[in-house]
Amino acid sequence: MGIVRHRSTVETPRDRAFAYVNDHRHVPDWMFGVDRFDPVTDVTYGLGATFDIEMRIGPKALSSTVEVTEFVENEIVRLEPVKGFAAGTVWRFADVDGGTDVDVEFTYDLPGGIAGRALGAVIEPAVGHAVRQTDSALRSRLEAL
Repeated sequence: MGIVRHRSTVETPRDRAFAYVNDHRHVPDWMFGVDRFDPVTDVTYGLGATFDIEMRIGPKALSSTVEVTEFVENEIVRLEPVKGFAAGTVWRFADVDGGTDVDVEFTYDLPGGIAGRALGAVIEPAVGHAVRQTDSALRSRLEAL
């Protein structure tokens, strides 16, 4: 299992940062590689909300379905994989002087064997770049709120 953690401080109140990150309509605007983030349930906010994701990492297109399995308003959102590419995220938000600490943890599982090694060769070098691009895009959008 691959795990990538990143923490950033944005000059935006916590409730605004949380609301923006948690609004599925905005995700393709700031999350690197995500082309689609579409609800598949009537619930689109909070526990049980489920989304189909289509993302491109390097030359490889990946799809996944994730569900919100942990949710505390203005504090935490956990998305766990349900099917497809096994990638999940946990977003944590905390007040700091002048803004909000946004702490994210990305996890992913690669299949075993040759297919897993090939996918890992594409994904793993791109992860650091993806995190930096996501942080930059999200920071600029949050600070513009």
